[in-house]
Amino acid sequence: MKLFVGLGNPGKEYEETRHNVGFMVIDELARRWNVSYNQAKFHGIFASHVISGEKVILCKPLTYMNLSGECVRPLIDYFKIDIEDVVVIYDDLDLPVGKIRLRTKGSAGGHNGIKSLIHHLGTEQFKRIRVGIGRPQNGQKITDYVLGRFPVEEVPEIKQAIHRAADACEKFVGASFVQVMNEFNA
Repeated sequence: MKLFVGLGNPGKEYEETRHNVGFMVIDELARRWNVSYNQAKFHGIFASHVISGEKVILCKPLTYMNLSGECVRPLIDYFKIDIEDVVVIYDDLDLPVGKIRLRTKGSAGGHNGIKSLIHHLGTEQFKRIRVGIGRPQNGQKITDYVLGRFPVEEVPEIKQAIHRAADACEKFVGASFVQVMNEFNA
């Protein structure tokens, strides 16, 4: 069983913001697989799908970004999912807009959603797909930047990154994460 978790903030006011690219990738997978979020547990919504005989769960924590681990830990425990089969998708200030980077582990790097996951999972050893949102310019506060929407000129790049991140998730269902990293980190 695989678990794909997209990080973001719930609510209309946060839709399409930089901080919600994790949600956007999960929504893209749900669209591709024609599944809906028909289950709500552990302060999150999720959908499940079977691909080539393997169950796949798509999750969007509704705890707000900084408390993401409060949703993910009980979900992993409930479904008895091996940490090796968990992939977390989230925004990254340190990557240019539209770039994606896959990793098998790592620190939080200042990302509060990842800090929460590390705290609740008790490890940094979980797979990640980081989606670049770039850094603010002209002294804009980081909080305002990540909670802002993409300007029109960045929309094509972020849409492409969302599609590539979703492609990487689909590839992981039938391949090792190392193979997926080799293809998508190129």
